[in-house]
Amino acid sequence: MASSCTKLCLQCRSLLCSKTVASTWKYATRAHHCAAGTRIPVHFLNGFSVLNEDQKTTQTRLRWKQQMLYYSNLSAIHQTTEVKENKDSEELSKANVVVYQNPLLPVDAVPVTESQMSLDLDAAAELSALEEISDEEAVGISVPFALPPASTSLRDYVDQSETLSKLVQLGVNLWKLEQRPNVGSMLLRLNFNTDVAPRLLFLKEVGVENSRFGYIITHNPFILTESLENLQARVDYLKSKKFSSETVASMVSRAPYLLNFSVKRLDNRLGFYQQQLQLSATNTRDVVARLPRLLCGSLEPVKENLKVCEIELGFKQNEIQHIVLAVPKVLTANKRKLTQIFDFIHNTMKVPHHLIVKFPQVLNAKFLRIRERHLFLEYLGRAQYDPTLPSYISPERLVSLPDETFCVQLALATLDDFYLFQKTL
Repeated sequence: MASSCTKLCLQCRSLLCSKTVASTWKYATRAHHCAAGTRIPVHFLNGFSVLNEDQKTTQTRLRWKQQMLYYSNLSAIHQTTEVKENKDSEELSKANVVVYQNPLLPVDAVPVTESQMSLDLDAAAELSALEEISDEEAVGISVPFALPPASTSLRDYVDQSETLSKLVQLGVNLWKLEQRPNVGSMLLRLNFNTDVAPRLLFLKEVGVENSRFGYIITHNPFILTESLENLQARVDYLKSKKFSSETVASMVSRAPYLLNFSVKRLDNRLGFYQQQLQLSATNTRDVVARLPRLLCGSLEPVKENLKVCEIELGFKQNEIQHIVLAVPKVLTANKRKLTQIFDFIHNTMKVPHHLIVKFPQVLNAKFLRIRERHLFLEYLGRAQYDPTLPSYISPERLVSLPDETFCVQLALATLDDFYLFQKTL
């Protein structure tokens, strides 16, 4: 039995005797001496040092943890080295250098070579993140600027993007543009010299003032992606319809999306208003020039308002035509606001249709202003809107005069009286 056990041990010894086992036992012996120096009883199991759990001081516990961490790392490295025994000795020496850089390794645990000493000196030369430095050193630190990979605000890119910085100088409100999907990434991809500057020069040639560039781009940043050929073709079309250069410049300044629509669409819109309202070419140009967004917006609200004026409000075709020529905003007004104002003027103030057609500006006034002034005149006994009777008050003057003039000329009262009456409403 003893002879068989001896043979088995010899076989295991021949299989396991490698560089890793020898190195492990070597450093285990050193750990034994380190532990003896600190008077800590040590036991060895499978080549690793195991300390007893009766340590008496915190310093002893710390040293024990440092040694265990070191030899655990050492064992793992040597196991890796054993798997890669086919590598040359130079690669093995480089792998061993990493072991000696462990910051938890005791000073007297392993010998320090010159290469290790140079590495330690280089590490000691580096400044700590918590170390105080002088103002001169702080100024000398250079931090590379880089565009953030992702952000929810364009302000993070303004300092690094020439396009965004120039747009800010033009008066573009980036905080409005960044709320629109995909607009921010589109602006970052644009080059100011090749994409933005040519469009701005084109607008200037059309007659748009420099102060309107910011307003146009803020409301329509997509004009920066339109080709110059398309923009020129649309301007040429408007001029072919006998819109003057000054009128075209004014329309583009007040309707930023005007030049984003094709020539075919612009032609269809002009034809719609001319046929639907039965207007002449001159009157059609006048309506569109005064409210150029009629060529940009949807036609459905316009069609609905025309039906409201004819069916619900009871205006005739020629009366609607006259109202639109005087106040084009009626075509795009809110349906609820339009019916509310007409109901108050016609049913409460008893103003007939023909007077509303004569003074269509009342349909574009603020409902609260009309209501407050009428009730004040009614309180004073001066709410008289019949032109055939004395003390007639024109509906146009009722809504257009400022408060002080209204009180003096129409209500024959003071401004303080009117303000006191408003508090009672």
